[in-house]
Amino acid sequence: MTRIHKTLAVIASCTALLLTATACGSNTANGGNDTNNATGSNGDAITVTASVNQWGTLAKELGGDLVNVNSIINSTNTEAHDYEPTTADVNRLHNATVDIVNGADYDAWAVKAAANGKATVVNAAEAGGKKEGDNPHVWFSAEVRTKTADAITDAYRKAMPSKADEFTKLNTSWHAKETELEQRIAKIKEATKGMSYGATESVARYLADDLGMTDRTPTGYARSIANDSEPTPGEITQFINALKNKRISMLIFNAQEANATTEQITAAAKQADVPIIEVSEQMPSSYSSLLDWMSALVSAIGHTS
Repeated sequence: MTRIHKTLAVIASCTALLLTATACGSNTANGGNDTNNATGSNGDAITVTASVNQWGTLAKELGGDLVNVNSIINSTNTEAHDYEPTTADVNRLHNATVDIVNGADYDAWAVKAAANGKATVVNAAEAGGKKEGDNPHVWFSAEVRTKTADAITDAYRKAMPSKADEFTKLNTSWHAKETELEQRIAKIKEATKGMSYGATESVARYLADDLGMTDRTPTGYARSIANDSEPTPGEITQFINALKNKRISMLIFNAQEANATTEQITAAAKQADVPIIEVSEQMPSSYSSLLDWMSALVSAIGHTS
């Protein structure tokens, strides 16, 4: 799986829909969506540290005022795969009551630090049945989101048994929102099922799968990107021709990794009037929750179908 990490925007070119992207870096250094700011200073709350803000916002939603949540990576200026945690970051993971990591070799630094601490660790990929070598962008999967939410709630109940009923209520409320999103996905899937798409990076693969879409990214190009290699001129030409000949109905473009190659590909898509959806892995600052972000992405794709 290729490494993809920085800004997120969501653009459906055929509808002029633009969603701006945020961030993925240390919240102390880069600012961004600091979930800890929302929790206040409740000294009796469960201390929670998340490696990335998409899981941190979910942790906050599931814990409410009963948790103090800190997300280490909040800025798209930082690449999660290659992030070098500071001593303060490691201490946050070591000293928290609950740690939430992504897993699937996305944030190995956080997985390692959490394993050496005292916290109950929720590994999202493991909770969702994913492993190293699988696509690590697991928050795009409805199944993984659901299982991770339940694992977080279980960790909260363990940490604060006296508030188990309150955590159950928060979990039920979250599930209602996830169910509503999945119902929207099912409705949009009526139009997107079987729709072909190509991707400059395989970031939103799980979301595309949930929508029943068919990946027609040329095999050679996809293999090169997955191996962190530059696509060959022939592989780029094959991708461009697939767009020109409308074998690909939608282009999913990772704007975080924009370069000369992706410029050629997006230019070909525009020339062929193929809708472009821009995505990245970090949650935009304009959204306060993971589900709001996913809902916006689903809407963007739905508008192009």
